[in-house]
Amino acid sequence: MKNFPKALSQKLQQREQNNAFRKLPVYKDLVDFSSNDYLGFAKSETIFNQTHEYLLENNIKINGATGSRLISGNHNLYQITEEVIARFHQSETALIFNSGYDANVGFFSSVPQRNDVILYDELCHASIRDGIQMSNAKSYKFQHNNFEELEKRLNGCHTERSRGVFFEIFIVTESVFSMDGDSPNLEELVHLSEKFNCHLVIDEAHAIGVFGNSEISGGQGLVQYQGLQDKVFARIMTFGKGLGCHGAAILGSQELKNFLVNFARSFIYTTGLSPHSVATILIAYQHLEDEKEAIQNLRNNIHFFNQEKMQLGLKPLFVYSKSSIQCAIIPGNEKVKAIANQLQEKGFDVKPILSPTVPEGQERLRFCLHSYNSEKEISGVLKLLSSFVF
Repeated sequence: MKNFPKALSQKLQQREQNNAFRKLPVYKDLVDFSSNDYLGFAKSETIFNQTHEYLLENNIKINGATGSRLISGNHNLYQITEEVIARFHQSETALIFNSGYDANVGFFSSVPQRNDVILYDELCHASIRDGIQMSNAKSYKFQHNNFEELEKRLNGCHTERSRGVFFEIFIVTESVFSMDGDSPNLEELVHLSEKFNCHLVIDEAHAIGVFGNSEISGGQGLVQYQGLQDKVFARIMTFGKGLGCHGAAILGSQELKNFLVNFARSFIYTTGLSPHSVATILIAYQHLEDEKEAIQNLRNNIHFFNQEKMQLGLKPLFVYSKSSIQCAIIPGNEKVKAIANQLQEKGFDVKPILSPTVPEGQERLRFCLHSYNSEKEISGVLKLLSSFVF
């Protein structure tokens, strides 16, 4: 075997020296405060069995998609599931991608055109940033949830447009940020997008299954919860979190769907999802429409977690969040890893988030809450945290 390139070895050594070296974790049977399975759908035997039954009842006995969706992989189940997704999210259309990463890379690398402008929140997910890097459009980040800075950028774009140079503007954010768990003021973003004639794009990966109108059916996401679905150009819904399965969908107009089918390379040049994967998405959506108890349990746990951290004096450590993601800022890779290891030794699976995933000095413990966590577990892990940091 040839020698490993020296430059790559040096980069790995630097990661180790910075206490930021990544390793694949070994599974341990700990209390889950780390997974994105917010509603327990990934562990649901009912969803597993109903998916199998659905495939058998419809005589779908195929293990793989057999090709890309544009060649041989566009089985009928795709159309059925996309129609269900579009109806559930009150969107004209839905287009399924193989993952949230593929959806964001496909959208941002193809939709914004040369000379267009992308204005994105600095804390947007890596998949959004990677897609933007592949785009021919100009791109500028604005400080996290800082709409004064965003409006300054928009005013600059407006000045250029007034000189007769027309280009499209895309404002990009997330409804729940994956590393902070906080949310932007979506109504203000809609106002700015309408004022400056922009296209608003919102990634709802960590909002689906968590936010929604429970009187109708829960978990539609934060955009629908606030009744703004008709004001947004595109929504990216990822299924690997609240739905407990795999894949993603981009919601938008029929023209947007047609464009993505023709120009999104991460859609065109990849084998489609298997019928089993698509059936799991379909059954998970059916459960999301009916499963109000799990959604309410999750909301109760979020409320209880916030109450407990206040009573224990931990609130100053945490980023403000009403979502399933709760983050305690503990600067320094070495320190945050040490506390995470202590929590894990006591039976709680809490993961440290290290720089460079987050900026240096913003290292954190990330607590993911679920419908199946008990109040005893929540109290226990926070009391332990309190004893380690005070």
